[in-house]
Amino acid sequence: MPFSVSWHTLLEHLDELPADATLITPLSHSRIHITDVQEHRVIIQFDESNEKRPLQREQFETLYHQIQTAHDGFNLDRLPPDADPYPAVWSVHPRFEIDEDAGVIAATDGPTTTQLADTAHEPDTDDDRTEPEGLDVYSDGLLLIDALERHDVTDLPELETATLVNLYTLLSDVQRDANDFRQEVADVLLSRLHHDRPVAGQYGSVQRTSRRNRSLKDDEDVLSMLEAEGIDRERVMSVDRQKVDEALEVTTLTESDVYEIDESEYVRKADVDDDVKESRLQGLKDRLAASEETEAEELQQEIEALEDRIDDLTSFRAGTEIQ
Repeated sequence: MPFSVSWHTLLEHLDELPADATLITPLSHSRIHITDVQEHRVIIQFDESNEKRPLQREQFETLYHQIQTAHDGFNLDRLPPDADPYPAVWSVHPRFEIDEDAGVIAATDGPTTTQLADTAHEPDTDDDRTEPEGLDVYSDGLLLIDALERHDVTDLPELETATLVNLYTLLSDVQRDANDFRQEVADVLLSRLHHDRPVAGQYGSVQRTSRRNRSLKDDEDVLSMLEAEGIDRERVMSVDRQKVDEALEVTTLTESDVYEIDESEYVRKADVDDDVKESRLQGLKDRLAASEETEAEELQQEIEALEDRIDDLTSFRAGTEIQ
């Protein structure tokens, strides 16, 4: 299978990871999580140091070819220094798996495990109206608000392409930041909620729910049990896409002969200029800090009046009030 196909499959699975997903690197056992997925790189952050690092597509491709050509998997000890995160990220792909006992990463045909570990982060509990430290959604949200104030977004086709790119990048960043923070809040809320008992706050209410996920047991165990009940195994066997792709490489058939193909175009963020974002963000912070004291007091009074009005309008609660 061409690298480009595997690469985009990996990106799709990284996009689908839960906001709090943490990966464990196989050699140093560092805990990392994905902060951004772009066309030509993946941005990770180390939990212990909060260091962010871009992992380039070219390096993923090099490791991909080494895995494909290695007998019984690529030996992880051969990784260059600081390359430990690459196999951890590759393990999210459904056809790549790390065997730490054997010290290898290999391509497989069957179901795989990943280097994912469950994690939960403590949310910021400071109630003061101050800038929260280390909260990405605040910084990116501030940049997005500034962009929305400077441009008329009610008529998007009239905006310049560069402006649309900026808006798309910031919206993408805010979406991911907000999902991360939302999951952190949900982790704490979960311990305080009970089934079928909605809990209301000022802006809405939440309720504890559950979902049921199923995964088949070992193939042979399932087939044996079904056969014991008179079910032919052929009735439940399906076509393996990986084996079909391998067959296509040695036949005259084309991909369209065996696949229903529905192509669609979409936009993916290719790069983020963090230096420009940081410079602009600092300028906005400086402007806010330089606000006249009277203006700040008036704004505070307006906010308090708005909160009082909202409180009056929402004084009736269908559920229990959050303490």
